[in-house]
Amino acid sequence: MTTRVTNPKVDGFLRKAKTWKEEFEKLRKIVLDCGLTEDFKWMHPCYTLEDKNIVLIHGFKEYCALLFHKGALLKDVHGILIQQTENVQAARQLRFTNVQQIIDMEATIKAYIYEAIEVEKSGQTVEYKKTTEYSMPEEFQQKLDELPALKEAFEALTPGRQRAYLYYFAQAKQSKTRVARIEKYIQPILEGKGIDD
Repeated sequence: MTTRVTNPKVDGFLRKAKTWKEEFEKLRKIVLDCGLTEDFKWMHPCYTLEDKNIVLIHGFKEYCALLFHKGALLKDVHGILIQQTENVQAARQLRFTNVQQIIDMEATIKAYIYEAIEVEKSGQTVEYKKTTEYSMPEEFQQKLDELPALKEAFEALTPGRQRAYLYYFAQAKQSKTRVARIEKYIQPILEGKGIDD
């Protein structure tokens, strides 16, 4: 029998929850049954193993979710893990829109949590793509060459912010679209902001 240690900050979070309260409580019980330590990080209930993040409970307008920090390493035998955006490299979500889904999937959820614990214990890490592995659109390289201040500001951004910009610019099929995207984001880059800031 695992001992369940709860965190008072999570109690407060659940008391204040305006949506997904029942779902959060059910997910909390399931996760605690798996023997993880309850913590409160990034303003959400977070569950750890020896101070390493395993899962996080969070809610959005359309759904609530259990976020697996190293979800990309899970086998996902049921094909139910979701990559939140294309830029997210490691984390994956299990999404729910009502408490009944959580109840029906309890055994599966626990199996995924136990697998995530084993992944953490094994010391596996997610291989992150390096910024250099993202292609530099020609139009953006021209701008960087033209504007030394822009080049300096871009190089000062965190690698994650750099990757997000490169990915976004490169996604445009036509050169004029790439140019328009680049023009739109010159000022935010100069201000040291990321694409979503």
